[in-house]
Amino acid sequence: MTIQNRKNWTEIKAQSSWRMFKIIAEFVDGFEKLDAIGPCVSIFGSARTKPENSYYTQAETVSKKLVEAGYGIITGGGPGIMEAANKGAKENGGTSVGLHIELPHEEGCNKYVDIDKTLVFKYFFARKVMFIRYAQAVVYMPGGFGTMDELFEVLTLVQTGKIQPIPIIFFGKAYWEGLLDWIEKTMLNKAQNINAGDLKLFHITDDPEEVVSIIETHFQNQKLTPNF
Repeated sequence: MTIQNRKNWTEIKAQSSWRMFKIIAEFVDGFEKLDAIGPCVSIFGSARTKPENSYYTQAETVSKKLVEAGYGIITGGGPGIMEAANKGAKENGGTSVGLHIELPHEEGCNKYVDIDKTLVFKYFFARKVMFIRYAQAVVYMPGGFGTMDELFEVLTLVQTGKIQPIPIIFFGKAYWEGLLDWIEKTMLNKAQNINAGDLKLFHITDDPEEVVSIIETHFQNQKLTPNF
């Protein structure tokens, strides 16, 4: 290692201490704001979904039904499915939270996020803590890599017992059935990398009313509290 490389590494170590305080600040801000919002459902899905897409309309409807059942809505605050879910909450008098992430190709939270419930994150991992800690359930509309990342993190947390089981709902059978078929045939039966019981960790539906029913059934005899 050259002298210059050693110097660079020393500078990086010094910067890490300040980065730690920035990370802590994101957690503190998130906890302070979200502790007061009450029971919520996190809705995930593609930022690329256009308003004319049927899944955009369905995300609005799912959000509306959840608000009518007494839940607030948490999204990533961006366009597409996130905008649709926030819109369904906002226009029906519900809590509309946006956990925005700083990205070069996105301009900020959509207009349907409550101003006082907008949080901006630099770090994905801090943001994901907020999605999971304050969600009584999670709904996955069709999405891309980001949606998959959030999906498998929640499945892992429930599977390993790091959080209590919560309803994990795939919305859109035509979109998700290929993935779920692969999970069963390859991950379970062929490779035996999961247990048969893991297939019971999630639900799949095309019906907004069933989304609410799944959540309400799950919490019939449980208190609604943050997950950890």
